[in-house]
Amino acid sequence: MRLRLLMLLVLLGVTTAAPAQIAIGIHFSLFPELVQVPNYPVYYAPRQHTNYFFYDGMYWVYHEDDWYTSDWYNGPWWRTAPEDVPEYVLRVPVRYYRRPPAYFHGWRRDAPPRWGEHWGRDWEQRRSGWDKWNRRSAPAPAPLPSYQRRYSGKLYPRLEEQHTLRKQKYRYEPKDALVRERVRPQMRGASAPTAPERQLQPQRRDAGNDARERDQPPRRLPRGQNRRSKSSGHNNPRAQPRLASSSRQSHSGRTVDPKARVPPAIPPRSRRRAESGTG
Repeated sequence: MRLRLLMLLVLLGVTTAAPAQIAIGIHFSLFPELVQVPNYPVYYAPRQHTNYFFYDGMYWVYHEDDWYTSDWYNGPWWRTAPEDVPEYVLRVPVRYYRRPPAYFHGWRRDAPPRWGEHWGRDWEQRRSGWDKWNRRSAPAPAPLPSYQRRYSGKLYPRLEEQHTLRKQKYRYEPKDALVRERVRPQMRGASAPTAPERQLQPQRRDAGNDARERDQPPRRLPRGQNRRSKSSGHNNPRAQPRLASSSRQSHSGRTVDPKARVPPAIPPRSRRRAESGTG
């Protein structure tokens, strides 16, 4: 019963809208240099060979056709759906992508990527107007979390410590409604999996089948037959040839070897002639 409950918790965690934590192969030994994109409330990392941004108190990375976000400069990173990426991040011009994907080729460098063309009509309808904005009304950029400069290498905090340090040293709260209402609540819900979930994550996809097999009662075997005989074939008449049975006993109690040669049977009429001595 407990195993079924744990499996149900894992399935519920998979089906929720929370972003998934993942290793994206981006590692910083030191706090990266961040420069503000002119006239945008977004920073980028000009010395890094990756599409790395900072907006509204969070880090954003565009890597292999997916967006990722984190509270700390070196992760852990959480995948963010295209529908939840803030508009000002989407509006960053192509020239500030330090590692642009191949499909950016031919696009204007002083304009944002053509996300509607890339992600399709459904996304464009849901995010209608993302590329239309008044530059004079752009919000001020969030302050950089400079306190993270002191945490590098072996001093980089674990996930449990990151939240505490952020609350103590960085009092900024997101102003973007999308970040405040969707991205951050999802990260908080997914960033602290319970102990049973962490133990069940490495299991195979067919773990549910194994659990059902273990929960089923043992199958009864025919009388005089145990599991060992069923699997190995010993003492199992079905698994042995009919003529290869072990030694049998005759009516007199003596053991008869089935491999011994047996003289041919004499017909009854010939037997009477032999006893009378006649031909």
